[in-house]
Amino acid sequence: MAEKKVSSLPAKLINGGVAGLVGVTCVFPIDLAKTRLQNQQGVQVYKGMLDCLAKTVRSEGYFGCYRGAAVNLTLVTPEKAIKLAANDVFRQKLSRDGHLPLWGEVLAGCGAGTCQVVVTTPMEMLKIQLQDAGRIAAQRPVPTPTQAAAPGSAPSLKPPPPARPSPRPSALGITAELLKTQGLAGLYRGAGATLMRDVPFSMIYFPLFANLNALGREKGGDVQVRAPFWQSFLAGCGAGSVAAVAVTPLDVIKTRLQTLQKGEGEDTYRGIVDCTRRVMMREGPSAFLKGAACRALVIAPLFGIAQGVYFLGVGETVLGLVE
Repeated sequence: MAEKKVSSLPAKLINGGVAGLVGVTCVFPIDLAKTRLQNQQGVQVYKGMLDCLAKTVRSEGYFGCYRGAAVNLTLVTPEKAIKLAANDVFRQKLSRDGHLPLWGEVLAGCGAGTCQVVVTTPMEMLKIQLQDAGRIAAQRPVPTPTQAAAPGSAPSLKPPPPARPSPRPSALGITAELLKTQGLAGLYRGAGATLMRDVPFSMIYFPLFANLNALGREKGGDVQVRAPFWQSFLAGCGAGSVAAVAVTPLDVIKTRLQTLQKGEGEDTYRGIVDCTRRVMMREGPSAFLKGAACRALVIAPLFGIAQGVYFLGVGETVLGLVE
């Protein structure tokens, strides 16, 4: 087996970007279902992930499952690149004589999670509005011909005019409105909750992945041989699913805080503590695990693909062709 070489920063950025684009394209519909399930409070529009996807396809078409994907595909490249590259850089800086203790692995993951929030927060902010628009629209009642008639008058035999569909929100429109009304802080709404989610995620994910990826491999001198693709993929899937489920309560809080449009009778929140208290009082502890299965199904292949691409060295190959 070939030895694992230290990648250059441009190669790390390319690897992270390619992995993010491929992964998001594969799992985005499940992420949409996760967002809609987490935001349900009173009216239960969806019974579960499969029901959510089926109703979305019926009412919005197949591409309705990809609402908000353009934002993710645009920003996932810098987000994943920053996350993977930062973790690798921190690990190299914290290593002593080629050995990284557990505290160093956790600290490197903490640094990576902190760095990525700069991109993750506005990306999640815009994506959530676009993903949840279909759920809000599904809660609006459709008037019947009798209800549409004026009170006290005989119902008209003519069919009522078709309801004018509400305009679909766009990422550019939401961005412009937030910048106009709230400034740059509007795009970073929920940044504290995002940090609370992403830092523990990275602190769990990266050390777990590194140890799973090193199982059964020997060191050749001071350099560990490169993991095969299947091992990097499975290690990414396993570590990603564990970390995703572990931080699901924090993801629910973040999603609720970043959602601007609420359905009928749904709560708005003043901050992390207020959100936690209200969800606990009104919906119980189980509400903090809404979308946990969806998150595991999203994060597992997403990070499996990411680590597979990263360790296969796609970035190094691209740079080699350019040079």
